[in-house]
Amino acid sequence: MRDGGETVTFDFAPMVDIVLLLLIFFFLTSSLGARQTALPLDLPRASSAVKESPALPIVSVDPAGKVYLNGEATPLTSLGARLRPLAQASGGVVGLRADENGQYGTVVEVMDVIRRAGGTRLALGTRLPAASGATP
Repeated sequence: MRDGGETVTFDFAPMVDIVLLLLIFFFLTSSLGARQTALPLDLPRASSAVKESPALPIVSVDPAGKVYLNGEATPLTSLGARLRPLAQASGGVVGLRADENGQYGTVVEVMDVIRRAGGTRLALGTRLPAASGATP
């Protein structure tokens, strides 16, 4: 109490409003992030693998030689045009995921298209090592 007999109160409504707005903001931004749709690829294992950045454009090649850009089927003929702005936005870094049993010739063609589209560095996709430490 103060000298004049008044009771000091704290209004929680503005604080609750701010917390709710922050929650809504974080829910929306997390759901609008780059989504990676899972393709049935059998990636090779690497003992020094690290997790990729979600901001990278990802080019995938399945065992049949079909090409995907960020999980969306893309003909090899139009891959360069669609990849060019994404490669520029990522500073020239492009992720490449190819099935372990895939067609080597298609992977080389895709690498050539990535280079012509402005990709200066490749982040090759591999499986993370098993948690038990056993080598495959």
